[in-house]
Amino acid sequence: MNELVGQPIDRVDGRLKVTGTATYSHEYYPDKVTYGVCVMSTIAKGRMKNLDTSVAERAPGIINILTYKNSMNLHFPSGGDPGAGKYGEKDLLPLQSDRIFYGGQVIAVVIGETFEQAEHAASLVKVAYEKDQAVISLEKNLLLAYTPAQALGGGSPNMKRGDAGAAMQSSSVKIEQTYTTPVYHHNAMEPHATTAEWKGDSLMVYDSTQSVMGSKGLLSSVLGVPAEKVHLIALYIGGGFGSKGFSWPNLFLAPMAAKLVNRPVKLALSRQQVFTTAGRRTQTIQKISLGADNNGKLNAVKHESISETSFVDEFVETSGLATSMLYSSANTEVSHQIVRLNRGTPCPMRAPGEAPGTVAIESAMDELAYKLNMDPVQLRLLNYADTEEQKKLPFSSKNLKECYQKGADAIGWQNRNPQPGMVKEGNYLIGYGMATATYPANRSASTAKATLFPDGHAEILCGTQDIGTGTYTIMTQLAADSLGLPIDKVKVKLGDSNYPKGANSGGSQVTASVGPAIRAAALGAKSKMIKLAIADEASPLHGQTENAILVDNGRLFINGQPDKGETYTQILNRHSLDKMEALANTNVSTRPAQGGGEKHAAVQEDEKVDRKNYAFHSFGAQFVKVRVDAQLGTVHVDKIVSVMDIGKVMNLKTAKNQIMGGIIFAIGMALMEETQYDPNDGRVITHDLAQYLVPVHADMPEFDIQFIDKPDPYISPIGARGIGEIGITGTTAAIANAIYNATGKRVRDMPVTPDKLLSV
Repeated sequence: MNELVGQPIDRVDGRLKVTGTATYSHEYYPDKVTYGVCVMSTIAKGRMKNLDTSVAERAPGIINILTYKNSMNLHFPSGGDPGAGKYGEKDLLPLQSDRIFYGGQVIAVVIGETFEQAEHAASLVKVAYEKDQAVISLEKNLLLAYTPAQALGGGSPNMKRGDAGAAMQSSSVKIEQTYTTPVYHHNAMEPHATTAEWKGDSLMVYDSTQSVMGSKGLLSSVLGVPAEKVHLIALYIGGGFGSKGFSWPNLFLAPMAAKLVNRPVKLALSRQQVFTTAGRRTQTIQKISLGADNNGKLNAVKHESISETSFVDEFVETSGLATSMLYSSANTEVSHQIVRLNRGTPCPMRAPGEAPGTVAIESAMDELAYKLNMDPVQLRLLNYADTEEQKKLPFSSKNLKECYQKGADAIGWQNRNPQPGMVKEGNYLIGYGMATATYPANRSASTAKATLFPDGHAEILCGTQDIGTGTYTIMTQLAADSLGLPIDKVKVKLGDSNYPKGANSGGSQVTASVGPAIRAAALGAKSKMIKLAIADEASPLHGQTENAILVDNGRLFINGQPDKGETYTQILNRHSLDKMEALANTNVSTRPAQGGGEKHAAVQEDEKVDRKNYAFHSFGAQFVKVRVDAQLGTVHVDKIVSVMDIGKVMNLKTAKNQIMGGIIFAIGMALMEETQYDPNDGRVITHDLAQYLVPVHADMPEFDIQFIDKPDPYISPIGARGIGEIGITGTTAAIANAIYNATGKRVRDMPVTPDKLLSV
């Protein structure tokens, strides 16, 4: 019996995707479907004095135009837990008034027989505005900063232990610097899209979402439709990176428009519209203060972060969260403040908090290493945190020292010249940099159903989703191992709100949350089959104990006596059963959760682990080699070595793919990505992929991605922690640190563009 988990199995949905037969939310065509196109505001603050749709209404093919004047009344959602559905504009339900809070706010939806007709008519809508003075710039409005009551999920935005201020004053060596990151946009390949159809008083929705169950819940609460009458499907999602973890106006506008015209409506945001009304990473200004003794031991760590949010919701980018636990220091202080601006609401973006936060703390650690004339790796080892000092808990598992060693060996760290600007190859300056990666290991309650059929195949149902990361594949591997079936005999079905409730895709939690539930359900179904056989006098397994039975290739047999056995098919057929199913709910979470399901032995074993006595985090080391053109200031990342400690690797191929994707995000953060706003009117300037630059094939380095691959003994029975976000953390700082090593020029304002290098 060869274990499938961990093997680099090809994606089970790969053929569907490359042949175009995987159906995304905008690719459903209900009978008599119509097309909705959004009209966006062109001012950042004010109200609409006159919204003139008369010309647009007379355009060919136009059925109706949805505005605040004819919109259905909506209900404000309750709660802010993304797992239960999080709307990104809680104080601005779509099309409920004439007020404008940011440029690019949806003010109307034109509904036409074809997309082209609706798009043309949208250009004919005329608006007269009454403008108010908008708050546009973060830098110019720092006096408006305030401390939020809580961060996303209800946690405190500020942390403190010891007296960092006093310890800073008495430190022999100090670093005090400010690091800034701009607004970044997710730019998933698939824009936000929703298709909605009313069938009487029931609502059918196809939506591109990272939370099938959360989006269903929001539709029910905001539209006032009983939950049992809402059905949401998201079988395939073309990326989300956090932007589809929150819901945005399109989720409601499609059913609102469908109700207005009494026909199905398809609504997809354009790339330009995604830039204004579908989330983003917030801009940050982060001040880091490090105090150490002459040997490099940290005495004080301070991380003060200011970011911005909107006037219609409150989102806190917890950039200092990682700083509170990353290194050992008796005196640590982390604070967050926010400023309200007339922009669309920011939201989680791949490794929210940790991605921009590690830019600051890991750059500062590099600066401290140079000031101490110390190897950056040795500085981190000297200040290695064996426990989570803020929570005063041991880590469930931590192998970061091994990551440092493997990464240093693989990049050739011994070849690094500690003196900046000293290594040249032709016209290029060569530099090496490194940083620590980290991300919390999250888990929440999930439920799954496993069903065995007489033809020998099995189906797994769970109302979670695969946002393109490979969830279908790793869950198929896990279920196949648990059932003792070949992988082609297992069909995992996700992305349907009628399935048992699964976790949302946020906080890198799906594998750790859904995996144990699927394993437990599969083991439960197998257990039922074994019990059925050993109780049956007609079975060759009769009279055996359950523990004595093994299963391989769908055949049950006695351990040590492989000739004595029978198949799932034979057992079901002999008992005239059309299926055998088991439901399992693993109610393991840091948040309260409810769920039904049979308490199989696997569930009981999982739930009895006392997890409150451990801190759960993943760690890694990022090592980078760069080439910098000394005359042009252009940077090319030559090689990146990423060594990750993420618990058990579920699939080596998809795991490497996830880390590679995170690294590519970080290359963009470090070198080119930046959303710019017009300083006069606050509108987004870089609102498409011609102006908002993202890394392309020519920017790719050599990748060397490695895993420690040691199961976490406490996170779950499968031992896997999340992997979707940690790849971006630390990498941006490692690139900036490598650039400094190459050039001797320290750029603290991301991204590191040629003009900044040439002007330093």
